[in-house]
Amino acid sequence: MRERYFTLDEATALLPRLTTLLTGLRERRQSLLGHEREQEARYQQRVRVNGHAQGGEEFVQRREAIEADQTALRELVEEIQALGVEVKDLDMGLVDFPAWREGRVVYLCWRLGEPTIAWWHDLDTGFGGRQPL
Repeated sequence: MRERYFTLDEATALLPRLTTLLTGLRERRQSLLGHEREQEARYQQRVRVNGHAQGGEEFVQRREAIEADQTALRELVEEIQALGVEVKDLDMGLVDFPAWREGRVVYLCWRLGEPTIAWWHDLDTGFGGRQPL
């Protein structure tokens, strides 16, 4: 599949959709982390109490919730990637749009919560190398 290159207008047009997708990603990630912490805490508690890690139905339900969260996360990331956008940081809601600038490929950089795309950076500099458009 050919890599997509965005103009600023094309990337900006995707912001409402990306806001929805990235918000969903954050929510699922928080859900996943909560389920994993709960599962680990219950596992440790059971091992301390009776020396066994078996948790019965409750353990199975949490495991299924973890798997559902993982699947949803994967699907949301794939949906964003299918748009040609690169997910860089789930916690920050950070994405990059490949674009041409001054004869070379760069990234237009946007983070969830920013009102518009106002930054770019070279392919090898990342978020810390962001420069204003």
